[in-house]
Amino acid sequence: MSPVTYSVQKDIAVIAIDNPPVNALSHAVRQGLARAIKTFAGDESARIAVVMGAGRLFIGGADISEFGKPLKHPTLPSVINAIEACTKPVIAAIHGTALGGGLEVALGCHYRLAMMGTKLGLPETTLGILPGAGGTQRMPRLVGLESAAEMIVGGKPISAEDAQAIGLVDGLGPDNDVRSAALAYAGKLLAKGAIARPTRAMPPPDGDLTEMRAKVAAKFRGQVAQVTALDAMTRGMALPFDEGLAEERRLFQTLMETPQRAGLIHAFFSERTVAKLPEIAGVKPRTINRIAVIGGGTMGSGIATAALLAGLTVTLVERDDAAADKARATIAGNLEAAVKRGKLTTARRDAALKTLATVTDYAALSEADLVVEAVFESMDVKREVFAKLDAVMKPGAVLATNTSYLDVNEIAAATGRPSDVIGLHFFSPAHIMKLLEVVVADGTAPDVTATAFALAKRLGKTPVRAGVCDGFIGNRILSHYRTAADHMVLDGASPYDVDRALVDFGFAMGPYQVSDLAGLDIGFATRQRKAGDAHTRDRVPTFADALYHAGRLGQKTGAGYYDYSEDRKGRPDPAVEAIVAEARTGETRAFGANEIVCRYMAAMINEAARVVEEGIALRPLDVDVVFLHGYGFPRYRGGPMHWADAQGLDGILVAITEFAKTDDHFWQPAPLLSRLVAEGRRFADLNQTRKD
Repeated sequence: MSPVTYSVQKDIAVIAIDNPPVNALSHAVRQGLARAIKTFAGDESARIAVVMGAGRLFIGGADISEFGKPLKHPTLPSVINAIEACTKPVIAAIHGTALGGGLEVALGCHYRLAMMGTKLGLPETTLGILPGAGGTQRMPRLVGLESAAEMIVGGKPISAEDAQAIGLVDGLGPDNDVRSAALAYAGKLLAKGAIARPTRAMPPPDGDLTEMRAKVAAKFRGQVAQVTALDAMTRGMALPFDEGLAEERRLFQTLMETPQRAGLIHAFFSERTVAKLPEIAGVKPRTINRIAVIGGGTMGSGIATAALLAGLTVTLVERDDAAADKARATIAGNLEAAVKRGKLTTARRDAALKTLATVTDYAALSEADLVVEAVFESMDVKREVFAKLDAVMKPGAVLATNTSYLDVNEIAAATGRPSDVIGLHFFSPAHIMKLLEVVVADGTAPDVTATAFALAKRLGKTPVRAGVCDGFIGNRILSHYRTAADHMVLDGASPYDVDRALVDFGFAMGPYQVSDLAGLDIGFATRQRKAGDAHTRDRVPTFADALYHAGRLGQKTGAGYYDYSEDRKGRPDPAVEAIVAEARTGETRAFGANEIVCRYMAAMINEAARVVEEGIALRPLDVDVVFLHGYGFPRYRGGPMHWADAQGLDGILVAITEFAKTDDHFWQPAPLLSRLVAEGRRFADLNQTRKD
């Protein structure tokens, strides 16, 4: 049975697409649309047609699962061209969302009616491609060059109201009954004697995107899709329409072959797979309406803010009234910042603050459904807190710790209900950062894990399951590749050379810039905590401690690895080079950018392979999502494991083996990496074999 149906009601043909869950433009949908338009063209009983989606939206876009596979006809461009070429008027009745290819279908229709609440957008550049079915050619003709460029480059959808304001849609309808609204609109057009109005017949708009292209190239550093989309628009406006379409398609096909497209598509699918866990399949989460937070510092206040933004009632516990008042002020400031960014209305801010209680007595937590502990990173302190929580929390409440490194099993043992205990490792600032590591302890009940994932969804977070170990997924791997960076500095590389090479690779910041942002006191505390575990052959970056003792704690003190006294972005400081030089022993040498990236990434991949083999991360894709959302890994590279596959695991293993010739203590190939190379397999193969 075709997912596209054709019917006629009082001179109006209704072409309905029913391909759940998002009405994606699969091969069957394209066939059905082409057939329906052909039927309409020859149907004397129908004078006008309405194209609409069944279910909750119009058309969600292309079927991304078909990307990279042999093209099946009819293609989407040919279907849209057929709609546009129809001699009788065709209306796109849009509700829910119209994204990507879905909006391109609407652009090929002669009229567009959007229901209130609809979102319309062309997000292709976020997937490493460009609108390849006429979007770069038709959109400018409807809304002008600059408005079209902003939508296509930014990739963010706009509201139905904004779409009408710029000329993208012709009218607005109610959001409760798209079919009735579409039929009424079609009737009005018939009464006015409306005729087919092909977008291609509209003149190309005037304008110059040269300045915007320069800004886009700087903003999307290292990425190719955004500037290529602008090129498609610019060239197309100077060509006859069909030649512009051909140029768009040529550039689209070029982008389809790039590693960036593969990386971005991998990221897209990984984010949708990461929460699919066999252990919680069919498991009902516990009800969460009231949450508690222990500790009102930066992290605790951020967690409380995130919960308030999600509509939860929050009780925050601090040690005394002054600390509680300070926490409330911090949370209010976070909400006010959201108002200024346009993310929150003042009414919602005020309502959220009314559902926040800041207290000093644990007894106030008796009705909370879930508590998140966010106190000092000390096992003794956390065990004391959890013993108190065990005494006051109601039966069935979830007890979560926000620890970054500590053993969640040991924390759970401080309670009489270890099955209710789980780790929720937020990333700072917690109300903004998307990543949430869900650390499942040995005794954690499946419905507690399911509850954590449900809460993450409600908070707008991207949850990744992690096992218990020092640092879990992200921080454990971080400690390894940061050590590789420190070793290069001890051997002669400048911290600034390291940062520069990794920023050029695509990271938002280099490791020493990150240290300055976080604060060198944080790094000092971590090194002190691990000092007792240090092996006699470990090489210690004493320059980091020297900077700490010199009071250079990073941006907050105006100096760290960089000098911030005259430039908020920081400038290299000769004084730091001198401190680093004092910490070096033995011979030194220069490191080129390629070697810096090679060593840094090899250390990352090697430890990530161990994390996957030990089950700390269920699949390589879980590692990728952690680093995309929590550690500034360039999204267009897909994540470290995807990048490793693209580079070739054999080459990475060869590099590690070569590095081991001068340091066989640090550079020990992970067994999983060696095994995959020997078997001719990739990390991606484990994503398949470990899939639910």
